[in-house]
Amino acid sequence: MNLSFLIAKRYFLSRKKKSFINFISFMSMLGIGIGTMATVAVLSVFNGLEDLNRSIFKSFDPDIKVSAREGKAFVIEKDKLARLKQIKGVDYVTEVIQDNALVMYEQGKMVVTLKGVDSTFQKNSRLKGSLVEGSFVLHKDDLDYAFIGGNVYGALNISLDNILEPLEIWYPKNQKKLSLIPENNINKKVINISGVYALEQFHDDYVYVPLSVAQELTEFSDKRTALEVQLKPDANAGRVQEEVAGIFGDKYLIQNQDEQNANLFRAIKIEKLFIFIALVFIIGVASFNIFFSLTMLVIDKKEEVRTLYAMGADDSLIKRIFFSEGAIISFIGTAVGLVLGFVFCLLQEKFGWVSMGMDSAVIDAYPVKINPTDFMITAVAVIFITLMVSYFPAKRATNDY
Repeated sequence: MNLSFLIAKRYFLSRKKKSFINFISFMSMLGIGIGTMATVAVLSVFNGLEDLNRSIFKSFDPDIKVSAREGKAFVIEKDKLARLKQIKGVDYVTEVIQDNALVMYEQGKMVVTLKGVDSTFQKNSRLKGSLVEGSFVLHKDDLDYAFIGGNVYGALNISLDNILEPLEIWYPKNQKKLSLIPENNINKKVINISGVYALEQFHDDYVYVPLSVAQELTEFSDKRTALEVQLKPDANAGRVQEEVAGIFGDKYLIQNQDEQNANLFRAIKIEKLFIFIALVFIIGVASFNIFFSLTMLVIDKKEEVRTLYAMGADDSLIKRIFFSEGAIISFIGTAVGLVLGFVFCLLQEKFGWVSMGMDSAVIDAYPVKINPTDFMITAVAVIFITLMVSYFPAKRATNDY
């Protein structure tokens, strides 16, 4: 242990004649500790929210989605579709026609996302698990059915018991010249409702129908807006995505679940970054207590510094003494904050003390996920800021002699 650290440690532990300086030093550690704890706790909450959204998308979005890079739809090539289904790890492939449409029920109407799917969609056990009323059926006994989201169900005040009142779907005809009679410009389809599912609100405005119904409405005979690929549990998603890209080429977008929701995850990361910057800035302001406590310590220890100079100490040793004093405050405050932040995350994960405060939330309490990288980055940032603040009063200690 070097001399500068031993002297700094003595100054830190000493309580004689400088209780006010000790108080400011304690407040410095407390501010740094609380700021560090808050930073790692908030970052862990953002990690939890990211994982929560990812788990929601797993119930709704396909593992891999094939869509046109340009335009709304693309022509299905049977040979490519056959090769896609033969890739190792692929469970099934769903052909999709998806677009906005107008639905009417009794006197109500709203714009929804119409999604036509083929028979393989019935294998989607994840969406079936979100069923809240009725049954998960799109075709039965030669009759077509619609499977709707909870938002559509609530907005139109739909009753599944009223079989005499079907859902009416409107979609504009694909024609160059418009008719003077409005109804001649619209394709219509009347369909009964089989069931209702409930997910997060940004997925609740979908109306699922058989692919043949969507083909009739959109006039997409051999075109699809997407191919949705579901993988087997033990499949290597990255490898399958590469093989799919090799089959379809650059004219198609081949997206995994994260890429399908890239905007949302990007927004979460940006929010997380700005929150981190804001909290680190607050810690920086709190660390100025170190500046004041070291400055007063320099003034208080003038006589001892003169004695050290008389004994042969140089400027470098004096700087290191007071810099080490600041480093002790910095490291203790940071370490305490990291430990408290870790404990808080564990308690929040187990007991959920901090609630979301919304009745409509998917979960009751804020989710957390501890990421060691966040702890490391926070520690480095806090220590760097506090050591920078400690440098200036340490340098001043040599300027006065």
